[in-house]
Amino acid sequence: MMEITDFSALAMQGIQGLHPYQPGKPIEELERELGITDTLKLASNENPLGASSNALRALQDPLQALHLYPDGSGFILKNKLAERLSLQQDQVTLGNGSNDVLDLVARCFLGKGRNAIFSEHAFAVYPIVTQAVGAAAKVASANSQDHAMPYGHDLEAMLTLIDAQTRVIFIANPNNPTGTWLPADALERFMLRVPNTVVVVVDEAYFEYVTEEEYPDTLQWLEHYDNLIVTRTFSKIYGLAGLRVGYAASSPAIANLLNRIRQPFNINSMALAAATAALDDEEQLKMSILVNHAGLHQWEHACQQNNWSFIPSVGNFICVDVARDAGAVYEALLRKGVIVRPVANYNLPHHLRITIGTEEQNRRCIDTLQQVLQRD
Repeated sequence: MMEITDFSALAMQGIQGLHPYQPGKPIEELERELGITDTLKLASNENPLGASSNALRALQDPLQALHLYPDGSGFILKNKLAERLSLQQDQVTLGNGSNDVLDLVARCFLGKGRNAIFSEHAFAVYPIVTQAVGAAAKVASANSQDHAMPYGHDLEAMLTLIDAQTRVIFIANPNNPTGTWLPADALERFMLRVPNTVVVVVDEAYFEYVTEEEYPDTLQWLEHYDNLIVTRTFSKIYGLAGLRVGYAASSPAIANLLNRIRQPFNINSMALAAATAALDDEEQLKMSILVNHAGLHQWEHACQQNNWSFIPSVGNFICVDVARDAGAVYEALLRKGVIVRPVANYNLPHHLRITIGTEEQNRRCIDTLQQVLQRD
């Protein structure tokens, strides 16, 4: 009998203890498991309005050339981004979603003997990419529950963790899953105190949803901070999550390094075409912002009416404290055909992260949550 090989023992040490990212439960899987239909998914911060009509039309041309490799440099999309964002093409790195870019950063600047810093309730991909390359994670304590930005980034706590081995700091602004954000003055004071040998990644996946006056556009800081990387995505407000397109903006020197290890053809032809076209759909962008703002107010009002605590958010989601094991509430909602996201893996075991949907979708989720919580 052939001896069974323990392949986990052969893997790199960082991989051995790694827990993979858990995506939101797919609609098809839930309906197959429970034999239900008309499922509402508000778990993955997707745009309830879908993709723009511009993007959908742009998908037609690449269909005629599926036998050809995509443009490996993504020239047209990079040129459009550079023009729109007042950048040079050599400052842009394209990724298969912004998660891909975060992985490139880790592979480029982290490894054994080095460390990355991020906040306690920050995006789950930061610890994954850090551990995967064998680097150490230094987790900063978050703001207290009674802070103006509860559970958000404590920049002073992050600064105290910097040492000679620190190479990367990950900051999501606004943060996922809390929805909290950092104003321009606080973030820039932080940047001034970070050594230039430490790369600061400002993850702006939800940038387009934020309208607060003090919220920074950190792309404008790139000429002043050579160690800054800004990441954004087409998966959220642009509604292209299924195509996976993201990008980083940085100094040309950093972009050059990231592009050395970027996989060839990491973005497919259809994604390149759709993302390029989506950038021109200003009406879709405006409508998405309006729907999201109205939905946030709808949820905040419902929370206040029901005495549910929540974390104030500027993203397209809200974290609601259900004051009990959120996993059990999540399971009860699933049985009623509503998918949200428990965030115990972010050390928030009593919270559910709920994507902002249309008015009708929000109402259904609110009503269903009321039923579940009243029953318990």
